[in-house]
Amino acid sequence: MKIPIETSNRHVHLSRKDIDLLFGEGYCLNVLRELSQPGEFAAEERVSLLHNGFEISDVRVLGPARDETQVELLTRDLDVLGFDCPVKTSGDLEDTPGLRIRGLKGEVTIEKGVIIANRHLHLTEEDALGLGLKSNVVSMKVGDKILDNVVVRIDSNARLAVHINKDDEFAEFVDVGTCGELVEDNLS
Repeated sequence: MKIPIETSNRHVHLSRKDIDLLFGEGYCLNVLRELSQPGEFAAEERVSLLHNGFEISDVRVLGPARDETQVELLTRDLDVLGFDCPVKTSGDLEDTPGLRIRGLKGEVTIEKGVIIANRHLHLTEEDALGLGLKSNVVSMKVGDKILDNVVVRIDSNARLAVHINKDDEFAEFVDVGTCGELVEDNLS
């Protein structure tokens, strides 16, 4: 089965509290475009990330609001900001560094929540059963390349897709819009 490969750039997921602090009390994020996963969107709003006197500006905010603010960086951003952060599954914020975020109306400092998001496969339980998936970490064949360590993320509202970040897109020479297939070792 062909599975769409989608890429993401650095971005920020904000909590309701931090949206209020960065953009104003009761502010609603403006939808720029819907993303492939149901209910998720790229917002028109952008923020700046600050750490140790360095800054990355024009970073896209994704919605909707999350329980906790999370920043997803690219490997090359770590040198710009002057620190290191782990590769983790989105939402797993334990043992992660923080930084300052600047919006139109204010700034917030998060104590944790900065990650490089690992490669992951979005699918439903039915998709997993249909594919005969037997592992929670898989490998994908994309053209003549193999993407290892793709974390399986099962959600009843998921739309089948593999998400990689721009680091993978450039390093693995994966074209946007490409499809991949699960490597046979992952299947029953």
